[in-house]
Amino acid sequence: MSHAEDHAGTRRDFLYYATAGAGTVATGAAVWTLVDQMNPSADVQALSSIFVDVSGVEVGTQLTVKWRGKPVFIRRRTQEEIDAGRAVQLSDLVDPKAENANLDPTADASDQNRTLDEAGEWLVMMGVCTHLGCVPLGDGAGDFGGWFCPCHGSHYDTAGRIRKGPAPRNLDVPIAALNDTTLKLG
Repeated sequence: MSHAEDHAGTRRDFLYYATAGAGTVATGAAVWTLVDQMNPSADVQALSSIFVDVSGVEVGTQLTVKWRGKPVFIRRRTQEEIDAGRAVQLSDLVDPKAENANLDPTADASDQNRTLDEAGEWLVMMGVCTHLGCVPLGDGAGDFGGWFCPCHGSHYDTAGRIRKGPAPRNLDVPIAALNDTTLKLG
């Protein structure tokens, strides 16, 4: 056996391994590019959660912000609005579910399950009617002192619960957290 025949097998093996390694790296790079392009873009990630300064929201007023392309109502309710919301019997409601993303989906639509704080002062809801997506009017509009959808006549009470009209569900409460003077949506 000659010296050249000794190295022929290892040279061929090296070429096989080098080719396989290069193919693996190229395949990995192609797959990574395909998977990475499915991640949300930077502008979408930036809008996934926002912080809202609520220090200027006085009792009895409402702030409307845009989040994920939709209006969000942030209301600081008066004691009269809280009392009116808590006086409603669950049997009087069209939708008995809280529709609150912060709670269990089976939670009832009591006033306490619709607000962000124990006192019931802060109410945060998506400002989109659950009938056909119009924006309801606030500040005591409608028959129940809450919101009124002018498109098809849905009436919501002071806790954003549907009371009359074609809307099938209460106004949705988004994922939110209140910390002193800052509200985090998302």
